[in-house]
Amino acid sequence: MEEQTKKLSWLRRLYHWTLSWADHPSAKYALFFIALIESSVFPIPPDILLIALALGQPKSALKFAAITTAGSTVGAIVGYGIGFLLWASVGQSIIEFYGLTSQYLKAEDWFAMYGVAIVLIAGFSPIPFKVITIAAGAFGLAFIPFILAALASRGARFFLEAAILRWGGDRLRNFVEKHFELMTILITLLVVAGFVVIWAMG
Repeated sequence: MEEQTKKLSWLRRLYHWTLSWADHPSAKYALFFIALIESSVFPIPPDILLIALALGQPKSALKFAAITTAGSTVGAIVGYGIGFLLWASVGQSIIEFYGLTSQYLKAEDWFAMYGVAIVLIAGFSPIPFKVITIAAGAFGLAFIPFILAALASRGARFFLEAAILRWGGDRLRNFVEKHFELMTILITLLVVAGFVVIWAMG
């Protein structure tokens, strides 16, 4: 229990650090980088920063979604490479750090039963994407179908969020701005829930 409390506290600190980039001049580069590392090692999703930037510059929302998708797809390639080439030296440590060893081992059965459908589901949901990208490389999931599924699922997720803010009108944007803190808390809770679900499956 104490260990999980420490992990949740650590997640909250990383959440605030991620959001702090919203007002930084290099926010676009931070968005790409956070999207990249989230697909392989980082626990906080780039959605938080994407939404903040889209609220501030609605006309650039789709551009921000494209940046996030590109970063996340590159990150998926990095995660796959870690699993495929560096499992023993790097990948195993990442999986163990998040306490997801048993879930990682189950991923082989998931790939055997569902193939790239697991990538599509994980890429669009709060399930920790890094588990799937690293496992996909380690267990030899075909690379081209993997990366296409990652691109499709991550792109659908980020462009949907951006489009809602871009075309939702002032009423929607005002609502999101008014309740932004609550929404980001909910996103964080979804991330935590994703980890809890994966931990519970162990």
